[in-house]
Amino acid sequence: MSKKNAVFVFAKAQLSAFTGGIVDYLVMIFCTEILGIHYTISIAIGGIVGAVVNFSVNRYWTFTTANANKAPVGQQLVKFIFVVGGSILLKSSGTYLFTTWLKIDYKITRIMVDIIVSLGFNYVLQKYWVFKRKSL
Repeated sequence: MSKKNAVFVFAKAQLSAFTGGIVDYLVMIFCTEILGIHYTISIAIGGIVGAVVNFSVNRYWTFTTANANKAPVGQQLVKFIFVVGGSILLKSSGTYLFTTWLKIDYKITRIMVDIIVSLGFNYVLQKYWVFKRKSL
């Protein structure tokens, strides 16, 4: 993959993550502020909803140049579920720890944790494991 193409795929992945992240974040706020659910549980609920959006966009748009949509969807979905589970665990625990230690509102620490998890965990695993380029 050329450097230009790699940057393009990275940009698409970040747009996909942002879209799923916005859905995730809004669901989290709705569950916490309107339904009264603890924010760590709301993060899990939002993470699941956002993951559905993110998986769909990644499979059918982000990683199409890597032939990702030619791989069996079930195989990718199982891998994706493991990534999402790890991501939710990291986001929930990271947000809780930062909120507790820094005494900052959970909505702010969640954004801080999301940036770290998105770039250091989600993108790497999705690109090189879930939507790994398939040989033609």
